[in-house]
Amino acid sequence: MNTTSSGRRPAVSIGAALGAVVLALALGACSSGNTADGAGSDPVLSHVHGLGLHDDTLYVATHQGLHTPDPEGRPTPVGDRRDDFMGFTVTGAGTFLASGHPAPGTGSKGPADLGLIASTDSGLSWQEKSLAGKVDFHALDTASDSTVYGYDGAAGLLRVSSDGVTWEDRATLRALDIAVSPDAPGTVLATTEAGVVRSTDGGRTFAAASGPVLAYVSWGTADAPFGIDPSGVLFRGTSDGTAWERVGGVPGGAPQALTAVDGSRLFVATQDGVYESRDGGRGFDRRMAVETGNDGH
Repeated sequence: MNTTSSGRRPAVSIGAALGAVVLALALGACSSGNTADGAGSDPVLSHVHGLGLHDDTLYVATHQGLHTPDPEGRPTPVGDRRDDFMGFTVTGAGTFLASGHPAPGTGSKGPADLGLIASTDSGLSWQEKSLAGKVDFHALDTASDSTVYGYDGAAGLLRVSSDGVTWEDRATLRALDIAVSPDAPGTVLATTEAGVVRSTDGGRTFAAASGPVLAYVSWGTADAPFGIDPSGVLFRGTSDGTAWERVGGVPGGAPQALTAVDGSRLFVATQDGVYESRDGGRGFDRRMAVETGNDGH
């Protein structure tokens, strides 16, 4: 069984399998050229990096901060921070975790990388947890035992923490997204250019890639991991995350984020909007508008 483990094997480079779509997503996430429209027009968001549901409210983490959709699908800012939230997740206890960069153009004297920050009031205010100035997590997820998994894209490294403060370096790999099993805290999926890789030892090692090449994965309930490929085709996995079945296409083009609530309800951000399905991905309704920038990101 081929494995990757911290300190043993070099990071795998992004290759042709994920192609230009994934590269554009990764580069576009770090661009600062697009902001919400100015006064006198409806705000339009670009660069969605994460999705979460709390108290039945959808939260959308973007290049321009955290937003929720109003009844007409227009983005409404949450709190005062407009940081570029690269990584975002909502824990089972309702705590928001995020990472990324300070808002562009604010003249912030803080670190260029936020490390891990947390909110206990649904994004109205944020507190620094750890790794400020050291890490920009591009993917975050939590296990049922509250273990925090963060993928450090710059280092090509999976980092794990029991409390969000003290971290252990685990596997070295080149991935775009991660997902943790809801009932097995040590089982982790990661999307790579060769396919989905799986760990059963808390991300210390990963088995060889298998199945379709997916861009994003999310594990809402034990029997319902979902994944979406770079072209916007949705897949549902088996309970162990080792096999995948095609469900259908998601509207709006290339994906930007995916969150599965359970086996029926999921949210997907694509190039023109955030979409919700309540039937396991067979049908979607647009919940919020997203606009891809003129630069293609």
